[in-house]
Amino acid sequence: MTYVEAAGAPLRKTGHIKLHGPEGFAGMRKAGRLAAEALDLVHEMVRPGISTEAIDDAVFEFAMDHGALPATLMYRGYRKSTCTSINHVVCHGIPNDKPLREGDIVNVDVTLIVDGWYGDTSRMFPVGEIPRRAERLLDVTYESLMRGIAEVRPGNHVGDIGAAIQDFVEPLHMSVVRDFCGHGVGQLFHDEPNIVHVGRRGDGAELLPGMIFTIEPMINLGRPHVKVLSDGWTAVTRDRSLSAQFEHAVGVTETGCEIFTLSPKGYHKPIFGDG
Repeated sequence: MTYVEAAGAPLRKTGHIKLHGPEGFAGMRKAGRLAAEALDLVHEMVRPGISTEAIDDAVFEFAMDHGALPATLMYRGYRKSTCTSINHVVCHGIPNDKPLREGDIVNVDVTLIVDGWYGDTSRMFPVGEIPRRAERLLDVTYESLMRGIAEVRPGNHVGDIGAAIQDFVEPLHMSVVRDFCGHGVGQLFHDEPNIVHVGRRGDGAELLPGMIFTIEPMINLGRPHVKVLSDGWTAVTRDRSLSAQFEHAVGVTETGCEIFTLSPKGYHKPIFGDG
């Protein structure tokens, strides 16, 4: 894998890892913050009885009100502004008018385009009181994300991120989904490198200042195997076990890492009960 300066690279996937300068980091801060604010809005909405369609509509209106575009809307024919993945849905669940129920868990994945930059993030939301095993899954998934992010610094490798996640999750008798991964992001929705959430330390591309990508581990209570339903989007666990995901967009700095998608209200961590 080779590296190119993002400022001089074409706006398409070329097989090279783009290295962004201060302009790119500024663009990602703005886009990432707005995407995080959209999920803060979702936090205020999630409750038993609300539909994922209503959540999707609210995110669309929020984006329009702030001069942003939802990246998923009409992406490869996808017709919604968010992905909403409930219980055993691993990712890419399609919003609909079915109401959420007490005890559900739901991931809402938002990517907003702001001035050409893609702010990509997702969080898990408990719907009312949820079972203890679901709480534990959310806690472990969030912690796995943060352990992966802790590996982001110059001189480390992509494999260090995956190893940190895998080494934490699997001894807890949960599994890491292999079929989907994080990815480069910036002025493209999906770019190099792929960020796989399992791995070996020292493997993969070296992390250099200026790299920008997502880390978005999907963790299952059961086995890691998934299947995609006939709609061509919705991925579910084959054993119907619960699945959870948290996602941040991050940039490699000279000394470590910057997270672009932290919640301004502190809602990025799992919150249960009346929080």
